[in-house]
Amino acid sequence: MAVPDLIRLLGAVPAYRSRVAHVEVTEPTLPHHGDLEAPLSPALEGFLRQNGIRLYSHQCEAINAALAGKNVILTTPTASVKSLAFNLPVFEMLAADPDAHALYLYPTKALANDQLAPLEQISSFTGIPAHAAIYDGDTPQSRRAAIREKSHIVLSNPYELHQILCWHAKWRPLLAGLRYIVIDEAHRYRGVFGSHVAFVLRRLLRVCRHYGSEPRFRLQRWQTPGNSPII
Repeated sequence: MAVPDLIRLLGAVPAYRSRVAHVEVTEPTLPHHGDLEAPLSPALEGFLRQNGIRLYSHQCEAINAALAGKNVILTTPTASVKSLAFNLPVFEMLAADPDAHALYLYPTKALANDQLAPLEQISSFTGIPAHAAIYDGDTPQSRRAAIREKSHIVLSNPYELHQILCWHAKWRPLLAGLRYIVIDEAHRYRGVFGSHVAFVLRRLLRVCRHYGSEPRFRLQRWQTPGNSPII
């Protein structure tokens, strides 16, 4: 049901009419676009043009910081296309270094499955070989070895990462070439659960150093009411 129809229904039904204290319509906020400090590769620029995408200011700030080698946490409201702000630097990295890898961590399997398609779309359009794949408890045994050896973007979750680190020798290609660790929905990692995930990430960094890599973090979290965007 459309919002205007719902509001009319609430006003028309006596049982609901007295419960409606106030109705206010706010005008849409105009977008704030930005510019990158350095152009992306021609393939990625072509992807943006083909899809009619003009980057917002928060995306440009995050991409500029990521390409400068900084750790980044991006906090903006839902539907502000935060994922593009870390997907583009990852593919820029893969275009420049065929041995580079990225690890995407999600708190749920559903989120990982949702994000796989956009990664495949970028890879297919640009021709940048990412071989993005989900590796979790549901991944068939028949596919696991190929993912460990060929995938330059691996999507997983903290629970599976805990298991992976016990067998880190099998993951040498990814760990040795790991450049980005993307943590989606970072605001979910609170309390005891957050402490456990923090220790798992410390283990991950220790193993990465063992294989000679120093990955950078890209975190995104939902902007709660009253909080300003953070980059």
